[in-house]
Amino acid sequence: MSASKAARAEIRIGSLIIDGFQLPDGSYRMSQQQASESIGESPVYALRFLRSRASEALLGESYTDYSPESIEVDSTNTTGRGQTRINALPLEVVTAYWLYRASNGNKQAILMTWALLTESLERRFDNAFGVAVSEGGYQQRLADRISQLENDFGDDLAMGDIYRSWVATLEQQLRDNGIEPWQPPSLDEGVD
Repeated sequence: MSASKAARAEIRIGSLIIDGFQLPDGSYRMSQQQASESIGESPVYALRFLRSRASEALLGESYTDYSPESIEVDSTNTTGRGQTRINALPLEVVTAYWLYRASNGNKQAILMTWALLTESLERRFDNAFGVAVSEGGYQQRLADRISQLENDFGDDLAMGDIYRSWVATLEQQLRDNGIEPWQPPSLDEGVD
């Protein structure tokens, strides 16, 4: 790895494969694009999260108006895939973004965070009880868990998105008819 460039490696998260990056200082990053696409969203959603009050609440004031850092990627050990410069996010920011999107009803974010949290606990329990599981075994468990969660809950996890869509539609219908949906009624209305 060049002293000023990030190294790239394939990272498996169950059946999902992403590019991970290691900076010269040893810290890890994920691209803004893959952080978003991993939960079925456009990269603009990660940027909106970074500019929101939610990011400050979850990550602290040091992330107020945080922008992804543009990093150069070492291309000497790659097979020509990927960009040579990416918008990079620290893993703490990626997980806060996924958690935030899960709390707002993003089904893929719910499944991803639930499965990864369970895996994290399982690894610690396996370690405490001396249970040896290969990395491939953990990856298979994770992929199976995400698949099982998808089957068990199906569209039920997306109901929050559906309800928000219904509310937005109803709000717009009220506005189209001259009614502000969240404005309290005037005390003079209906009084003769």
